[in-house]
Amino acid sequence: MAAKETIASTRTIGNMGEAFIYNIMGRGNDGALDRVLDLPTNEAWIDPWTTYLRGLGVRFVPGQRLVRYETSGGRITAAVLADAAGTTSRVEADWFVSAMPVERAVPTLTPDVLALDPGLRGLSALQTDWMVGIQFFLRDHVEVTKGHITFIDSPWSLTALTQGQFWADRQIPRDYGDGEVVDILSVDISNWDAKGILYGKPAKECTATEIAAEVLAQVRDHHTVGDLMPEGIVHSWFLDPGVQWDAANRRNTNETPLLVNTVDSWRHRPTARTRIPNLLMSGDFVRTDIDLATMEGANESARHAVNAILEESRSTAARVKTFQALRPVGVRGAQGRRPAALRLGGAQPARPGLRAGLAQWSHARPLHGQGRHRCLLRQRRDPPRQARGLRAAHPRADCPAGRARG
Repeated sequence: MAAKETIASTRTIGNMGEAFIYNIMGRGNDGALDRVLDLPTNEAWIDPWTTYLRGLGVRFVPGQRLVRYETSGGRITAAVLADAAGTTSRVEADWFVSAMPVERAVPTLTPDVLALDPGLRGLSALQTDWMVGIQFFLRDHVEVTKGHITFIDSPWSLTALTQGQFWADRQIPRDYGDGEVVDILSVDISNWDAKGILYGKPAKECTATEIAAEVLAQVRDHHTVGDLMPEGIVHSWFLDPGVQWDAANRRNTNETPLLVNTVDSWRHRPTARTRIPNLLMSGDFVRTDIDLATMEGANESARHAVNAILEESRSTAARVKTFQALRPVGVRGAQGRRPAALRLGGAQPARPGLRAGLAQWSHARPLHGQGRHRCLLRQRRDPPRQARGLRAAHPRADCPAGRARG
């Protein structure tokens, strides 16, 4: 989840926070709150998915980018593509589904497209930020909790988990790498603009080696995971390849920024169905009830796009199941009264049923492993230690853990 408290949309944070609480209460959920893949991402998801789609007749054409759409008669008539050399080609089709991040979609919305759907201009107002990961390949296990780890008030807003515990069908030293690595600490860096504790620079201005050392120092500074990571435990590390060092400008670039839901951003976000009958939008920036920059939100938008095609084509096929967030009756009534109270400057009205709901939550039966889920608070007892002896891991075909986060 990418959000900064100073600019975040109250709508997004409120709705998602509410959904998290309902999940813990066992209401409107289909499983535990904190879930991760049980294999490396490629093995658990990407490879099986592409195999399945190819089996349905889908043809993937790599090395092509969308340059623009051609329009005529109020519709999209073709997509113009370009390869790495800049050679262009045209693809004609009945339907066009934009399935790319917002920062990649915006350049494809030419004046001709925006004239057909002026509402798509709002995409240019949406903001992205950096939330990128680094993996530390470890020579020993680090057993802290069966779930995510939060390094409270770390300058770079770090979160992490150890991956090996979730891969029941794999033994890391047997199945990946050179046999020396037994576990992987996967860390997300969510603040690339704050100064670090080793070099006094933001992550955007650090080389890959400096980022690895700085992250490890901030992890050790918290004396939870840090106290379980002695010198020499790190075999190697791997920074997301989307982050590239620009030596001329002495700062990083990032190929994979993430949408952040800022104040009043909802009105700029499109629905899956646009005003152009055969152009559909999908991605985490599309309006759905999963109002968060997640793959779940992107997947939900794709289901909306599929249903839009079925409806526009007057198909008799069954519609794809879509999902709505739980809205208890009492809470819905209270939410409807809040805007008026806020406009009058008065106190927010009580939310019927919420007190009882929180009481129910506080006495609820813990979910599996919940007893071990906890925030890991910083306990600064000594100055940060300079990371020593780190070496970068080079991605290999036999090490999917080094290519994608699980």
